[in-house]
This record gives sequence, structure tokens and C-alpha cells, in this order.
Amino acid sequence: MKKHGIIILQDKEQKCEELKKAFEDSGEFEVIATSCDGEEGVGLIMRTGAEYCVTDLILSGLDGLGVLDRLSKSGSETKVIVYSALSREEVVETCISKGAAFYITKPCEPTTLVSRIKDLFLIDKKISGFVNPRFKAPSLDEKISKIFISVGIPPHIKGYSYLREGIKLAVDSPDVINNITKKLYPMIGEKYSTTPSKVERAIRHAIEVAWSRGRINNINELFGVQTYLAGEKPTNGEFIALIADKMLLEGA
Repeated sequence: MKKHGIIILQDKEQKCEELKKAFEDSGEFEVIATSCDGEEGVGLIMRTGAEYCVTDLILSGLDGLGVLDRLSKSGSETKVIVYSALSREEVVETCISKGAAFYITKPCEPTTLVSRIKDLFLIDKKISGFVNPRFKAPSLDEKISKIFISVGIPPHIKGYSYLREGIKLAVDSPDVINNITKKLYPMIGEKYSTTPSKVERAIRHAIEVAWSRGRINNINELFGVQTYLAGEKPTNGEFIALIADKMLLEGA
């Protein structure tokens, strides 16, 4: 089995070694290199074309934001997962806006980090063609998370969870989308102990964040048709219904 190349950039050698062991023990990753220096890390990524990079924000030489900037300007296709103790919302948003594929906050067990990356990026590759019985099909949560990553909805905002819950409810009971204000929002609000109006605003914000990042091509590719033009945005109900329909067509 071909392994997925990954480069690890962390602020301490010990953390690099811990992550290296976790990724290699999984049997699915080859750790190409580790470094505590962002400048060196960018060079490693550019030379090797590694499929993945896990980076801290605090690095020697060039910090994690600088790494993201350099890779974005170079057109690198390496998927960068930020793994950092910094958890402020504006920091997470900045990383996502600079091209990070995902953001995971420390502390987090190395094995959990590996599992999350496998769930988000590798599971579809395992189930295409012949299905190996050792691997389970992706859950509905995993399918929705992959879509959110593709269209640019960051996982740290409240609307991410509310929107995912709304899609799951619409998959279970498609008719609920016809009564979004009086039924869907209150159901989500009850689960998360908040009000329907806050649910509505948070979902709206999540959709606006995605559209502000200009990933219209990703969105249209997702649905297989030219659904939206630049500047157009769906309503909350339209967006939930589109993804719920996609999940139903895929047998969710």
C-alpha cells in the first residue's frame, strides 16, 4: 500500500518525534521530514511535494502563518493542517483564510490528530473501487465535514455545528426544510441550548464566511452543476437542502 507523505513542523524536537511515531505507527503515512524551523519546512515541502504538512504556528525562523503565505504564493497543493495551542477565533480564521485545510487545537493526543486527518482526507480513498472490509464507510458527519472543508466553512465557528445538525435533520426528515423557522431552527436550538434566532444568524454567518473566500468553483463542482455565480449566495434553507439532497442521493 502506498503511504501518504507528510512533513511535520513543530516548535520542539520532542513534539516532532511524538507526532512522527504516531503517524508512522498508523501504517498509512510516511514522515518525509520533521523540523522546528519554518523556513526549512517550506523548503522541504517545495522539494518533496509532500501530500500533507502538520505545522505549529510558533516555529523558528518563519512562523506558521509565514509558512501558509509562502505555500499559497507558490501554488503548492500540500494540505496544511495547523496544530497549535493558540485557540483565539481570529487566529483560526486567519489560518483558514491563508489556505490551511484544517485547524486542530492543542492539547490533543497524537493518535487523535492522526485519526482526524484520516477521517477528513483519506477515508474516501479507501472505499473507492474494492471495499476493504477492515474499513468502515464514512459516517454522515464525516461526509458533511469534508464538504464544509471544501467550501471553506471553518470548524471553530458556531454556525459549523448548527449547519451540520440542520443537514442531518433534513436528511432524516426531508420535510423539515419546508418549516425551517418554526421547526428546524428550534430543534437545533434545543440541542445546543440556544435560541432559534441565534441558530439562524450563526448559520447565515457560516455561509457568508464560505462565500467570502471565493470558493464558488468548489461549490459548483460539489453539486456537479453551475449552481451559483460569483456574488450569489443561497439562503440558509437552500444551502441545507442542497447538501441534504446530495447526501440522500449518495445513500446517506
